[in-house]
Amino acid sequence: MGLSTIGDTNMIIGVPKELQPDEKRVALVPRGIEALKKLGFEVLVESGAGIHADYGNPKYEEVGAEIIEDTSELWSRSDIIVKVREPLPNEADQLKEASTIISFFWPDKNGELLKQLSTKKATVLAMDCIPRITRAQKMDALSSMANVAGYRAVIEAAHAFPHFFTGQITAAGKINPAKVLIIGGGVAGLAAVGAAKGLGAIVRAFDTRRAVREQVESLGAEFLELDFPIEDGEGGGGYAKTMSDDFLKAELKLFAEQAIDVDIIITTALIPGREAPTLITSGMVESMREGSVIVDLAAERGGNCSLTVPDKKIVHHGVTIIGYTDLPSRMSALSSRLYSSTIVHLLEEMGGSENYTVDMEDDVIRGAVVLQNGDITWPPPKPRNPGPAYSVDTGPRPDDEEKKAASPDDSETATKTPLKWILKPLCMVISAIAIIYIGTNMPKSFLSHFTVFVLACFVGWQVIWNVKPALHTPLMSVTNAISGIIIIGGILQISQPEINATAILGAVAVLLAAINVVGGFLVTNRMLAMFRR
Repeated sequence: MGLSTIGDTNMIIGVPKELQPDEKRVALVPRGIEALKKLGFEVLVESGAGIHADYGNPKYEEVGAEIIEDTSELWSRSDIIVKVREPLPNEADQLKEASTIISFFWPDKNGELLKQLSTKKATVLAMDCIPRITRAQKMDALSSMANVAGYRAVIEAAHAFPHFFTGQITAAGKINPAKVLIIGGGVAGLAAVGAAKGLGAIVRAFDTRRAVREQVESLGAEFLELDFPIEDGEGGGGYAKTMSDDFLKAELKLFAEQAIDVDIIITTALIPGREAPTLITSGMVESMREGSVIVDLAAERGGNCSLTVPDKKIVHHGVTIIGYTDLPSRMSALSSRLYSSTIVHLLEEMGGSENYTVDMEDDVIRGAVVLQNGDITWPPPKPRNPGPAYSVDTGPRPDDEEKKAASPDDSETATKTPLKWILKPLCMVISAIAIIYIGTNMPKSFLSHFTVFVLACFVGWQVIWNVKPALHTPLMSVTNAISGIIIIGGILQISQPEINATAILGAVAVLLAAINVVGGFLVTNRMLAMFRR
């Protein structure tokens, strides 16, 4: 397989309405259409396609899109159909011969649809199959939707939870903060951690991948660990992998203990190509306090809770279990904007309108193509040079560079290590010789100025370096540096043998500058303490 090109320099992109129930997103927003027109594409938008995402027809017309009333006309004229969800069978029948569809497709469960489209000699790019490598992050629609879903899961939980998230002390009594357990530290899990912490809850998170720990703790949550021999759950492409039976037993024991204590559980655990693992049993649900909430983000794949009903909110033993599968669609304006951005980046990667190419030698494009000119190409072969994989939620694994730096095969590092140990003492010896030379050969007036210079550098370094990183603003850095200079100048005036107005002013300057520096550190420490639990 090589290149597949289209010679028409005025390719037409069609944006139809989404027909699936409760789907409110639209594949392209006006901002995305502006970007695509700069790439040479013409864009047709079905009338009302973006109405549920707050993008009416006039907004599309303002950016040069053509509004089409007849659905069949849009499908017959378009070279590329861009959708959010996979086309329904009746939509696939309207597709123009040898044209292209870009959407979430889920080829593992839409085999019949693939066969139907193959008869049209179609090309299908599945946004859910974009490989999770660093170069493809800007096209990773799955992660952008998972980010929205994680945030929305917390909002749904807060709506169903009959208490505050944050703790309060009021005249009527003390209100304890809600305790939230988030299972899974991927994109959705980390988004949920951030949202729950922002609402003031006590947040705990668990993931089988050790690399996730730092990400969870950086957001202020507690990372739960198992008393279990080291077993890393890092799978391919940033996903988790299936763990051993003993690990799963220990995992379920941990969740059972947490279920008794927490108020809200949000589950996000999924393994590609498989049904969601059951992590919350009916017994765990029944052990939770009345009013507790479970939000199951894996509901579309069977759910992590054994009692989850997809697309429904049920109550069992006083515990609300939410199994909505349309969480990104419940924030349709934002979700549409993020999805539209990934589509634009993908089409830009493919060369725009004039140089549009389905390059099967490109690992990103090859991973996304599940049907090419009627030939089923899914699943793709393992990439030859995939580049570094990144975690589902954030980016490159934090330990990748550490492993690279510590590699014994890195000849460059091996040669630099001895030089490092030689260079430091050598610099110290040269500095000592330079100081001795200056002290024995320079005039007294120069030595006085040189002493001031050295002291100013030292004091300035200390008062800037010791500022807390969380409040290390340019203003505070400059203020501390100026105060350090004032202190040095004041000390020089005090050191004069006679007491006069200059010496008195020098003492006052030292006092005020010292108050400024010391008081600044005290105030910043107290400010930071306000944000610590």
